[in-house]
Amino acid sequence: MTQAIRPFAPQSANPSDPANRGESGPPRDSANRQGSLEDKARFFDYREAANPVRKGLTEPIGYRQWGPSLHSSGPTALLPLDTSAELGCPAPATSPGLAASFLRLQAGDSLAATARASSSLFFVLQGHGQIQRLGSDLGDAIQRTWDQGDLFVLPAGAVPTLSADVTSVLYWVHDGPLLTYLGVQPCEPRFQATFYGGERLKAELGNLMEDPSSQRSNRLSILLANADLPASRTVSHTLWAMYGAVRAGSCQPPHRHQSVAIDLIIDCDPGCYTLVGPALADNGSILNPKRIEWEPGGVFVTPPGHWHAHVNESGRVAHLLPIQDAGLHTYLRSLDIRFTG
Repeated sequence: MTQAIRPFAPQSANPSDPANRGESGPPRDSANRQGSLEDKARFFDYREAANPVRKGLTEPIGYRQWGPSLHSSGPTALLPLDTSAELGCPAPATSPGLAASFLRLQAGDSLAATARASSSLFFVLQGHGQIQRLGSDLGDAIQRTWDQGDLFVLPAGAVPTLSADVTSVLYWVHDGPLLTYLGVQPCEPRFQATFYGGERLKAELGNLMEDPSSQRSNRLSILLANADLPASRTVSHTLWAMYGAVRAGSCQPPHRHQSVAIDLIIDCDPGCYTLVGPALADNGSILNPKRIEWEPGGVFVTPPGHWHAHVNESGRVAHLLPIQDAGLHTYLRSLDIRFTG
């Protein structure tokens, strides 16, 4: 049974009480100043506070899913995948450290992707257009066209503007919630803006799928990396991105990690799904799993530490793009990725 969090010793409501100052004598000459520094001090029994489960900071990350109907029609808009109310995070937030959104743009329209973030990743789900960012103290100016299937990552800098030539949908993930929690502003770019063309992504993944050794892989995927980050081999210093496939009629065995995964389904036929759960059965399968059905253009959240297996019972290969805060976890040595096969 979860116990309420409470101080291990009673305290007086009076901040000048010696018991609340941690001393037994009379107040010092600087009592007023010392009192103001000590007013917020609290003390808890380790057993009741080491892993508090309550509404707010330590609320568990649950299963969430958004279908393609969110962005399939309507005017130009920023469409956040927001779970901030459940997590107790300032909005918008999809996980404690990441915010995901869809950008829907009607032909001829523009949107500014405004966020206090150090890493922003964009994937073009459909459409064609341009991105423009003015130069600033944090980085050079950027101007580039984008097409369906392209992916690009931006470091901290001026606010980028995305303009569409035709009706377009982009998937956008950034680390703004992490910076908000830390109470910081990005003061320098940690990598250079990088573009991963859709045709190159398909070619790299196709080469992997033709490699006979890939038949034994737990995941059939290309991890996107940046030359500025050789140690982590991640797409940014905080973000991790995988351009992956699940072959027709196959099941990718369970694995788990301590990063949160926000998975975009790029394309699939009916019969594709993910099984996810916190524990394994004796035979290595997921114990009492939740089944998350895939939809092209849909997104779902995999909580940290939960085992998950991707299954394709259709007759066509399926593609997905999980984005995680694993760049940060890799640096902290806390990713703890594990495999069953």
